[in-house]
Amino acid sequence: MILRRLLTLVIIVLLIGIPAGYLVVSAEQSRASGRDKEAESSATGLRDFWPSLMKRRVFEVPIPAGSAHVAYYETSNWKTSRLYVQFSTTPEGLDAFLKDVGTDSGELADGEVTISDRDAATVGWDFDVPDHDWRGTTHRQQDPRPTRDITVDLTEPQRPWVYVVSTTNP
Repeated sequence: MILRRLLTLVIIVLLIGIPAGYLVVSAEQSRASGRDKEAESSATGLRDFWPSLMKRRVFEVPIPAGSAHVAYYETSNWKTSRLYVQFSTTPEGLDAFLKDVGTDSGELADGEVTISDRDAATVGWDFDVPDHDWRGTTHRQQDPRPTRDITVDLTEPQRPWVYVVSTTNP
């Protein structure tokens, strides 16, 4: 009799308790994911995080390993999506980034800021700072692949700052 009740209890725990526990854990993970997405979509400027790997792939912005001060912001509407990214890196990281983008440092024009004033204002970038060594290039590709406006601050050659606006028209 006791063995039979114990067996019934074990079956009840296995059939009801484990799925109920799974539902509680799943609900909490879903709620946390919703909070993350809400925070991202309500952002009004640069967020001090790395963009997700998916965003980096879609917008083709390969941030080199070891980069610091990484921040991003994404805007999207029915016509155009943009990913704004900034980071500081090393000279080797800059070369790797430019190579991964499909260009090289020889394409960076001296004194050129390729990011528009409107795009800079969207995230609060100021490229009118005197005595900075700005260099830039625009890497255009056929739709649906993104066009990237790249501006680099080489004022400190050992720690260049990279600013990218990747624009795609789905």
